[in-house]
Formats: sequence, C-alpha cells, structure tokens
Amino acid sequence: MNSILTADLLGLDKIINSDPVAITFFIGYMAMFASAVFFFVERSSVSDKWKTSLLVSGLITGIAAVHYYYMRDFYLLTGQSPTAFRYVDWTLTVPLMCVEFYLLTKPFGAKRSTLTKLIIASLLMLVAGYIGETSGIEENIFWGVLSTVGYLYIVYEVFFGDVAKLSRNSNSPALANAMFLLKIFITLGWSIYPIGYMVLPGNLLSGAFEVSSIDLFYNLADAINKIGFGLVIYSVAISESNKNKKAALV
Repeated sequence: MNSILTADLLGLDKIINSDPVAITFFIGYMAMFASAVFFFVERSSVSDKWKTSLLVSGLITGIAAVHYYYMRDFYLLTGQSPTAFRYVDWTLTVPLMCVEFYLLTKPFGAKRSTLTKLIIASLLMLVAGYIGETSGIEENIFWGVLSTVGYLYIVYEVFFGDVAKLSRNSNSPALANAMFLLKIFITLGWSIYPIGYMVLPGNLLSGAFEVSSIDLFYNLADAINKIGFGLVIYSVAISESNKNKKAALV
C-alpha cells in the first residue's frame, strides 16, 4: 500500500513538473487500456472469420496496458528506464502483431509457414536486442546488427514476400489499403526501435540525442504502432464484413 501511495505521489509530482516521460507512461497506459476494451467490444460487429483478428488486437493492446502500468510505477519510483519490462512486453506483443499479418491474409490464402517465419524473425529481433542492451558496450553493435536482420526480414516479407503477394492477388481494396498503412507502420513506426537501440553508448548513433529521451520515443511509438495496427485490422474487418452482408442480401 505504501509503495503504491509513494508511486502515486511521485507520479503527481512528475506530472506537475511536466516530466514528458512520466506523462507518456500515463497516456500510453490509458490509451492502450481503452483500445483493448474497444477491440473486445467490437468483435460482435464483424463476421466470424474476423473475430480472431480483433481478439488479437485486443490482446496486444491489453498486454501492453498491463506492462505500461508496471513500467509507469517502475519509472516513477526509480527514474530509470524499465528495459526488462519493455522487452517482456515486446516479446509478447510483437509476435502477436506478426500473427495479425497472417490473420489479415488468411482469408486470401496465407500459409502457416509464413506465420512461422514472421514469428521467428520477430523473436530474433527481440532476443538479440535485449542481449545487446544488457551485455555491455563491447557487444551491443554485434547484437544490434543481428537484431536488425530479424527486423529487415519482416520488412521484406511485408513488401515483397508471401504477405505482399497475397495482398496483391486478393482483389480486396480494403486489404490493399490496410497493407499500405501497415507498411508505413513497419518502416516508419517500427524504425524508432532500432534507432533507439543505436543511440545507446558505444553504438553506431551514440550521442545523436540524449539517451534519457529514448523512453519518450518508445512510449509514443508503442501507442501509435499498437493502437494504429489494431485500428487498421478493425477497418479491414468491418469493410469485409459489410461487403459479405451486402453480398448475402443480393
């Protein structure tokens, strides 16, 4: 009880004193919690084959909300970056975002092998990144390069691989628009993570900006990427469900 009260008082003090990192932890927590509720409720608005997609969107934002609750308290009590908490969150949510690519293209013929490759690439990216951040300056460039290989494979898959081919052959304007937006998330939204890693001491972009600002960028990127990802999935699910309803009435 005392620790919770202390965290609340510290949090109020940091907000009053306009600590942008503390504020974004609060905003991220509430935004992702609200998004999870929205996706779970909206499952009833889409056809059966899209319900799992919205369930996964709700899980992604719900898991992130729980972790942000604990990351917020950790930051308020220590003033340090919650690196371990953040990687636990990413290890659960990033593979689920890869699952979303599979579910998005499954109605158009996606194979489980594509899902397997995406998950392996995401785990490589995350595990190598965590080792690099915690193993010391001497090793972080090597592990950073290895992590980037996993990220670049996901980019390849979305732009040129099976996911891209299924999108082009689907004849679905909703899916085409969704894939266009998801490509933006992957290339611009996700790029903040390797950039944040590379500004760490001893890395390729060391000194480019203050390391203390990394949590600010991570918090904003997490909220935009995870909520935005889910909203793109939701838009496709609603569009395809409405199209099927109209076809059934004809």
